[in-house]
Amino acid sequence: MVNSILDDVKKTLNLDPSYTAFDGTIILHINTVFSILNGLGVGPTSGFSIGDGTITWDAYGDVSADRNMNLVKTYMGLRVKMMFDPPTTSFAIDATLKLIEELEVRISIKREDQFWTDPNPPTPPPPTWCEMF
Repeated sequence: MVNSILDDVKKTLNLDPSYTAFDGTIILHINTVFSILNGLGVGPTSGFSIGDGTITWDAYGDVSADRNMNLVKTYMGLRVKMMFDPPTTSFAIDATLKLIEELEVRISIKREDQFWTDPNPPTPPPPTWCEMF
């Protein structure tokens, strides 16, 4: 099974993966979403981008081991759809934006569960008078 990022996103846009007329624009939007995900602390720390349809989800992360990758895939599809072919009604736009916001929260929560660092680590107590001498 081919796990191409570009092909998966094209499917969410209701485009046949063999249709390549908009590939450049879609790749641009995909890379923008990867930058957003990087800002959320998800994915490789050095960033990630694709240049064509040969790059798979496995290059981004271990899809078979990470069940949360489905959140990322859905988020990618919705974000790219909003940039490439947004809904025509305000109701559909609002619903899509709310879903994107929910996915951002859930992705952030999953990231914090795995890589959370206490911003206020406990500090040792100050030395007592007798410990100073």
